Amino acid sequence: MEEIQKLDNQLCFALYVCSKEIIKKYKPLLEPFGLTYTGYITMLVLWEKDGLTVKELGERLFLDSGTLTPVLKKLEASGFVERNRNKDDERSVTITLTAKGKRTQESALSIPKAMGCAITSDNRFGEEEMKDLLKELHIVSSVLVED
Repeated sequence: MEEIQKLDNQLCFALYVCSKEIIKKYKPLLEPFGLTYTGYITMLVLWEKDGLTVKELGERLFLDSGTLTPVLKKLEASGFVERNRNKDDERSVTITLTAKGKRTQESALSIPKAMGCAITSDNRFGEEEMKDLLKELHIVSSVLVED
């Protein structure tokens, strides 16, 4: 077998494992809020800019409406957001944070801090390496999205 074909030499596999394990680490941090990982990243976007359409949220999260709609319905049922149809265009739905959704932002500050600690706790990977990795991943993402 060629080295290039070995599983451990595949960037896609390393990213897949990291993503899966990071999401698993998020689970206990998000449970007290009643959020899933996808719900959490949706809230992150809305905390940055409230009042986005489903289409705008999907573009920002790289999710199609078929994946995003059930997440938004769950967030609405939990009282985090409201979904409102545009009066001029019934196909367009705007998502806005409720008072509960806005209050949750401050409480959720503990989540990224806890994740940072989880990754850097054994001193094999420091804060600077984490910043560098994030920068590199943004570059990789932008290259792949451009294609």
